[in-house]
Formats: sequence, C-alpha cells, structure tokens
Amino acid sequence: MFKRLKEDVDVIFEQDPAARSYLEVILTYSGLHAIWSHRIAHAFYKRKFYFLARVISQANRFFTGIEIHPGAIIGRRFFIDHGMGVVIGETCEIGDNVTLYQGVTLGGTGKEKGKRHPTLKDNVLVSTGAKVLGSITIGENSKVGGGSVVLKDVPPNSTVVGVPGRVVIQNGKKISRDLNHSDLPDPIADRLREMESEICELRQMLKKVKEEGVKVNDHTTI
Repeated sequence: MFKRLKEDVDVIFEQDPAARSYLEVILTYSGLHAIWSHRIAHAFYKRKFYFLARVISQANRFFTGIEIHPGAIIGRRFFIDHGMGVVIGETCEIGDNVTLYQGVTLGGTGKEKGKRHPTLKDNVLVSTGAKVLGSITIGENSKVGGGSVVLKDVPPNSTVVGVPGRVVIQNGKKISRDLNHSDLPDPIADRLREMESEICELRQMLKKVKEEGVKVNDHTTI
C-alpha cells in the first residue's frame, strides 16, 4: 500500500515542475487527494457498500472540485493536474500513466445502460477542457487537445483536436506526452484558410470576367 502511495506522489514530481517537496504535494495537491479518496470509495463500491462509497465520493468532490464516481476503474500512476471541474463517470476505465488536466469530462451521451463512459488506454493525455463522451476507446499513447469534444474511437498513437474531435496525427510511433497547448494542429482553421484562398481566386476571376465583358460591349457599340 505504501509503495502505491509513494508512486502516486512520485508521478507528480515527474509531471509537475511546480512540485517542490513531498510535504507540499501530500498536503496541497487536490488531484492527489481525489485519487486517494477514490481508492477508498472504490473499495467500498466493489464490496457493494454503494451508499457509503457515494458519500465518500461526494465529500471528495466538495473538498477537491473533482468528481470521480466510485465505480470508475483507475490504473496506476494516474495524474490530475490542478483538477478543478474534472468529472469521471461510473463505467470509465483508465489505464496506467494517464494524465488529465482541469475541466476534463469523461462522461456519457445519454441514459443508456451498461458501459456508457470512455475507456482510456495507457499513456493517454487529455488536455484542458476536453470532453470525451460515450462508450469509446482512446488508444495507447494518444492525446486529446484542449477544448476538444471526442465522440468516436481514437486509434493508438494519435492526436485529436477540434469539435467534434478529429485525428490529426497518427504515425504509428509513440507520441511525446509533453503537449504544447499553444501549438496544436487546427483542422478547422486550416480549412477556413483554404476557403479564404479559394474565395480570393474566385474574386479575381470574376473581376477579370467583368473587365472582359466591358471591353466586348465597348467594341460592339463602336
């Protein structure tokens, strides 16, 4: 047990350059508190003490701003950075070495029964404000860009951005987990630039047609 607790603390030092000491991390990191509370709640949930498990999870939500349903399955070395507004649904399955930033939602899409929340495989990173909805799978080593809304499965080794989320990088190799939030691919902006270029070309063509039409009319009059 103590080895797992130390592992939870160590991953924070690896992921967060602001972490300075063990005492600071243990006492002030809400993401760490949320994970530890969830493990207690999940233990009661597996033993069918559902009410007690929910009470613990709601207390966890009150103190940390992070809502994790006690039924969610979470792997090792899970890191929630800042964490305020993070929501993790009941049937979520999260692998090892997964990182979530603040405002992330791993939710459902309706009132369906059974598996209705996402599965995140190992080494997945989900950036600020992203929403991953439904019984879908985010493949190993993949990233979800900030503010994206993902509604379909994501292959391994991919980067997804946009609303709805689109795969913009997939090269078959492991993608670095150091995500540059200010330099994400933007397929919507790229398409708008293409449309703007096409509109400029059409305007030039229309101008040329009008000029040639004026010359033809002048010649006819003469």
